[in-house]
Amino acid sequence: MVRVSGLASGMDIDQIVSDLMKAERMPIDKMKKQKQTLEWQRDDYRSMNLLLSEFNNLAFNMTLQSSYSSKTVSSSDETKVKAAATSSAANASYTLSNVTMATAAQSISTSIDSSMDPTKSLWSQRGSMDSSVWTEKTVEQAAITLSADTSTVKLAKGAVSAVNQNTGTLNSISVTTDGTSKAYTVRIGTAAGIINSNEVFINEDTGEMTFGTTLTSGSTIEAFSYQQNVLNFSVTTYDSTGKATGNIQDGGSTPFEFDSSTSLNTLLTQISNSKVGISAFFDEGTNKVVMTRKDTGNLSSADSADGSNMVFSGGFLTGFLQLAGDAKGTDAKFTLNGLETTRKSNTFTTGGVTYTLQNNFTGDVRVNVSNDTQKVFDTIKDFVTKYNELIEKINGKITEERDRNYQPLTDEEREKLTDKQAEQWDEKAKSGLLKGDSILSNGLNQMRSNWYASVSGMSGGFSQLTDIGISTSANYTDRGKLVIEGDGTKLKEAIEKDPQSVMDLFMKSGSTTSEKGIVRRLRDTITQTISKVEQRAGRSTWTSEQFLLGRNLKSVNSQITSFESRLTQVEDRYYRQFTAMEKAIQNANAQSAQLSQYFS
Repeated sequence: MVRVSGLASGMDIDQIVSDLMKAERMPIDKMKKQKQTLEWQRDDYRSMNLLLSEFNNLAFNMTLQSSYSSKTVSSSDETKVKAAATSSAANASYTLSNVTMATAAQSISTSIDSSMDPTKSLWSQRGSMDSSVWTEKTVEQAAITLSADTSTVKLAKGAVSAVNQNTGTLNSISVTTDGTSKAYTVRIGTAAGIINSNEVFINEDTGEMTFGTTLTSGSTIEAFSYQQNVLNFSVTTYDSTGKATGNIQDGGSTPFEFDSSTSLNTLLTQISNSKVGISAFFDEGTNKVVMTRKDTGNLSSADSADGSNMVFSGGFLTGFLQLAGDAKGTDAKFTLNGLETTRKSNTFTTGGVTYTLQNNFTGDVRVNVSNDTQKVFDTIKDFVTKYNELIEKINGKITEERDRNYQPLTDEEREKLTDKQAEQWDEKAKSGLLKGDSILSNGLNQMRSNWYASVSGMSGGFSQLTDIGISTSANYTDRGKLVIEGDGTKLKEAIEKDPQSVMDLFMKSGSTTSEKGIVRRLRDTITQTISKVEQRAGRSTWTSEQFLLGRNLKSVNSQITSFESRLTQVEDRYYRQFTAMEKAIQNANAQSAQLSQYFS
């Protein structure tokens, strides 16, 4: 539609229409403010549900026996025995005596040639080892296409077998250049000497190929195979049941293979990091390799004739290092409350008490297990504190006053304010959106009832909260907050006197509300409250149709869309009317000018 801008009338048509549309837009501005209020209200509900969910998770921990049955353990000499207890441990005293700690199996090699460097490749130091420790392995070398002119190319692996070349298996390598192939005769060794133009020399240490001529860019060294020298060996260890810890297909052993570029230190590190359960290292002071089981105790095969804890195979371990295969660990031996017994490990658990032996000794060490009253007290105190924080925040929302002088800002209104002013305005506009909310108010009232009501069917001496020194604050403004009487002495005495009754008071199960412990009642109430809030405000993953405010928002959005369409029509109508007026004025001006000519 062509819009006339007031040339004939001299009027600012755009400004006039804009002013007229401000009045027309007032209903839609109201709708948008209503939409923003609904969104803020939805977010406030969800923030309350988040608080309830977090407290519900904490309440779940309070339904676990471990929260009320913490134990404290003391040892008369922690340099000899340390101990810890689970909640299932009985309150008792234990005496350990005549302790001999468990040891781990260990095997130590003979001294290695002092010239060997554990950080350099083993192949480069092969002169110190018998050739029988090496095994030949076939390596498939893929075709290599050169990206530049060169006469040297590196193989994927070094330690090429000269013996293999002498047998004629690898006696030539083909190079294709511009579709033409040329065969180069292979020489393998450690010194190249003079290389003829039709030869390729392979350094057996490094795997570097040197051709007698320069190969041009784009040439392809065709694929071939060669033999590489590697170290192969295996180690067998056993668990506490006598079962080998290695692969079933390898008879329970753990196989190892290292290419010749591997150093001694790297080899030993990889053994230590494997599942074989051995710590291996090289001692520079004695030039010996030490292999020690990570687990203590006599860990041998049930079928072993000599009871070896580590079985070695392969020339590198048995020939070069000469590691003994008869290494054995020893079990821990001790007397516990008069009973002589053994364990594979120096850390063991019996009767819910975990002991850790620190030294060998012949005397007595007493270990006492008792209730950890302070820890249980702190757990209950923290739970009460978290509850008070919860109801304070919810009460703050449902009692917050609504300032109706501050409505959500439109885009035009927000542009006229600074960011700080807009933030302060929004804060006031958001206030009181949940004031007097019935769902949250009823939830709080029910939670207060959960705390105060007696728990029926209690077998101990405590059936309500005041019995253990927890009561409601006398200050009305606290709105139902709980307080632990005095300095907590009554609660501590209750925990010490009858911990089972204190635990039942909080976490007792039951088929009816009156039979349930306080925490289980609270969880039921919180779950119901969360569900009701979700029906009103939904979750972030829900669609608008699944909750009340979502449906309301959808309705408002639909009204806004329809009204914006109507506003477009109204604006077009105004412009049509002003356009008609402009044309009428133009026609009148033209007629006036024509009449003027008749009288001139």
